[in-house]
Amino acid sequence: MISDKITSALNQQINLEYASAYTYLSMSSFFLAQNLHGFAHWLRIQAQEELLHGMKIYDFVSERDGVVQLSAIPAPPTKWGGPLAVFHDARENEKQVSESIYNLVDLSLKERDHATNNFLQWFVSEQVEEEAGVNKVIDTLKLVGTDGNGLFLIDRDLSQRVPSTPPPANNTPSQ
Repeated sequence: MISDKITSALNQQINLEYASAYTYLSMSSFFLAQNLHGFAHWLRIQAQEELLHGMKIYDFVSERDGVVQLSAIPAPPTKWGGPLAVFHDARENEKQVSESIYNLVDLSLKERDHATNNFLQWFVSEQVEEEAGVNKVIDTLKLVGTDGNGLFLIDRDLSQRVPSTPPPANNTPSQ
């Protein structure tokens, strides 16, 4: 059985994962309006991953006889100053998610909830990948600046992103 304290914290993480998905969908829409379909595609896949993360936590809470309590998701921003500004916000979003995961790990250790701690290790590794992916795009955008040809090439490259394999249904950590 999972404690109320851990359940509450995991419910907050579910909300954060879905809020992240909303933000990434909004970012995707921003790029669609600018006819940058590769950027939009990359961010839509990012949104899908956040939804999968939320469901992974949802399933874990349910499997441990906890009660999932969904809460309101705040409306995301809809406008940015350009591609670099979008990805700076994406990086801040990933840092926030990482910090929340680290706080959950700390709580699981404090509560001696080894099952939750084990479960969360997949997310710790995943966040390293998430932050690195966003940083890679930021570094590339910094190289080209606002050059249209450079943005065209980045857009083309980002359109090649494929979704990662969804987490296993039984919540065992994997890579």
